Amino acid sequence: MSLFTTTYDVIVVGGGHAGSEAAAAAANMGAHTLLITMNLQNIAQMSCNPAMGGIAKGQIVREIDALGGYSAIVTDKTAIQFKMLNKSKGPAMWSPRAQSDRMQFAECWRTMLEQTENLDFYQDSVNGLLFDEDKIVGVKTALGLEIKAKTVVITAGTFLNGLIHIGEKTFGGGRAGEGASTGITEDLVAIGFESGRMKTGTPPRVDGRSLDYSKMIEQPGDEITEKFSYLPTTISLKKQRSCYLTYTNLKVHNLLREGFDRSPMFNGRIKSTGPRYCPSVEDKINRFATKDRHQIFVEPEGWTTCEMYVNGFSTSLPEDIQDKAIRSIAGFENVKFLRYGYAIEYDYFPPTQLTHSLETKLVKNLFFAGQINGTTGYEEAAAQGLMAGVNAALKVQEKEPFILKRNEAYIGVLVDDLITKGTEEPYRMFTSRAEYRTLLRQDNADLRLTPIGYKLGLASKERLDRVIKKQEKADLLVRFLEKTSVKQEEINPILEAKNLALINQSMKLYKIAARPQLEFSDFKNLVKLNKFLLENDIDKEVIEQAVIHLKYSGYIAKEKSNADKLNRLENVVIPSSFDYQKVKSLSFEAREKLSKIQPTTISQASRISGVSPSDISVLLVYMGR
Repeated sequence: MSLFTTTYDVIVVGGGHAGSEAAAAAANMGAHTLLITMNLQNIAQMSCNPAMGGIAKGQIVREIDALGGYSAIVTDKTAIQFKMLNKSKGPAMWSPRAQSDRMQFAECWRTMLEQTENLDFYQDSVNGLLFDEDKIVGVKTALGLEIKAKTVVITAGTFLNGLIHIGEKTFGGGRAGEGASTGITEDLVAIGFESGRMKTGTPPRVDGRSLDYSKMIEQPGDEITEKFSYLPTTISLKKQRSCYLTYTNLKVHNLLREGFDRSPMFNGRIKSTGPRYCPSVEDKINRFATKDRHQIFVEPEGWTTCEMYVNGFSTSLPEDIQDKAIRSIAGFENVKFLRYGYAIEYDYFPPTQLTHSLETKLVKNLFFAGQINGTTGYEEAAAQGLMAGVNAALKVQEKEPFILKRNEAYIGVLVDDLITKGTEEPYRMFTSRAEYRTLLRQDNADLRLTPIGYKLGLASKERLDRVIKKQEKADLLVRFLEKTSVKQEEINPILEAKNLALINQSMKLYKIAARPQLEFSDFKNLVKLNKFLLENDIDKEVIEQAVIHLKYSGYIAKEKSNADKLNRLENVVIPSSFDYQKVKSLSFEAREKLSKIQPTTISQASRISGVSPSDISVLLVYMGR
């Protein structure tokens, strides 16, 4: 089969986290897919930190897994440490995070992709797009090939006209050691797309053998480890590698300030916006001038490598300043650099130019995913890749697009935020962005999304069967707790040990288990409970579901009620031909914003910045409501 004569269903441009998930999703849905990337050795490269998950990001990885994506499986297979963050808070805030072996991670991703049917690979640089009026019909490569496709997904990461900065030195590149990609931006701008520039940065990598860990605080993983994927094919870690914590100090800050006049951030050479929530070290000491220290996490890049990632020291300062300053951090006195930190500027396309399916409004059958949409982070990119890959395949199959609502998934929040509000700085997901976070927990992503993934043809029957079984067992356990009474003499010793109010008569077990001060493990000596758990093969995962239901049922019910109200507005569709300029009772700003973003429902319109409740009332009247 020749590249010259084949018309692919889907071409995915770029092999990062977004491109890998997009290619896997499209191929697994039966679309004949081609993944084009500049270097096949660098598929799913962890360009920045060697970790997956974290606050809100961990929920996204679990959602990708529940739908049938690959990120969680790869993370589990290549993890070197696991932590569940925010365990001291409520379950809506619990977020899994894993350190990964960087080289194994990329190798595992490539192996899984190569084992995926319907997926071809080609190493080349895409430097042009082929259009037929308002449709995309293929791509042009640096070698001069024109490859035809029914749909194209662009996941170019930081490569579009990428520019690397280290001090006063500047050179083109998509990341260290790799060239930039040119031509795509120019083709898109020529047909009317709006583009912008963003910046991100990365810290130095150092030789772990040159560090003194006795001056740092060890950060081991969780004693009892969990994992990301809901499938039994991956297992939780039996051994782990530790990270280490140290701090900057005033001497470090003063040494860094010496290089500000040569910093591209401060001398005006970088004009684009960097990530607010992951600032460079020079940005931190400039913005938080009163703080006399900042955390530095030393993270191993793998099981056997000596390469260490200096998390918290992202910088584009000159090499001599980086060298001098880092040596004043405890444990780094004799450090040897493997790579200096740098900043990178790249093109992005404001995501208000997309629909909820991540298809562009201007060109049919063209989809954007990842940093091209103004996001930052592997997890956000992978989620968009999966959504774009699924929707590209559905477009080819002439089916309705796949859209997740804000009350269904963090992925739904991510996409809706991007296309409704846009972003002028690298967008990062947080739990605070999700108004229904009690519903969108990391523990129930499979219950929420696997039935949807199965209908799409993405999640396997095995996944669906496990979800149905989990829900049935959780319901069974809740019913047992609701109907089973326990006597005073069984429960009072437990309550006494916790300094809690004793009971003076028999009580249903669910009332006791719902007390916030008690853990389920406190009931380990209750004979009838243990007998029930054993007879019904109830595992830790099922117990967690049942306990969360008991303790948080009031909050969950309230959020479901609020989500139902929102969904009523989701059902009020705005015709694509609606002319807002004719509705003079709308504010001028609302007319301008609504005309630009073209929301598809009243609910989406209500989330656009500058559209007031009174503007929504006007629209409801026009829609006959």
